[in-house]
Amino acid sequence: MVEGRAADGPIIAASLTDPAQFGLIFDRHYDAIHRYLARRVGWDLAEDLTASVFLAAFQSRTRFRPNGQDARPWLYGIATNILRRHTRTEVRRLRAYGRVADPGAVQIDRDAIANRLDAQRAAAVISDALAQLPEAERSVLLLVAWADLSYEEVAVALDVPIGTVRSRLHRARARLRELLGPIGQYGDGQYVPVQESNDG
Repeated sequence: MVEGRAADGPIIAASLTDPAQFGLIFDRHYDAIHRYLARRVGWDLAEDLTASVFLAAFQSRTRFRPNGQDARPWLYGIATNILRRHTRTEVRRLRAYGRVADPGAVQIDRDAIANRLDAQRAAAVISDALAQLPEAERSVLLLVAWADLSYEEVAVALDVPIGTVRSRLHRARARLRELLGPIGQYGDGQYVPVQESNDG
């Protein structure tokens, strides 16, 4: 929630009698939801999925529970449910990303080339490791890492107890450390934080 900005809950409540109010929720959260979906399934499919998320949110806005007044966990939960139908697409994309080198890596600066190639190798290994995680564990991990949700917000998004969030995240991180080997020791936040955090 942005400081000084009206909470999402009253806006969603107002949209029950004035549907145009829901446009504020769309304007506030579209970019974040789209970025998250694009990272998971690619830019083209993300356009359609983001539209589906907001359509589903609009149609189910009577069920919004305004605990915390922030619509983000609710919207990410809808996005996660919609993503379940596209799990195979996400896994194929992660594995393809792990195999494809970026032609833009060819530059003049040799140090820059070396650093970029190291990052690409790490990204490839991480993408492949993410593809190997069970969908439920991958969703929890990426809601924390890419959507920047707290454990409590992930619990709301997925409608599971916070203990389930913690156990799935613990299993996902342990599996990633096993799959990543030395890369997993660094927990490079640019990709996914593999190390345990003190959140919650």
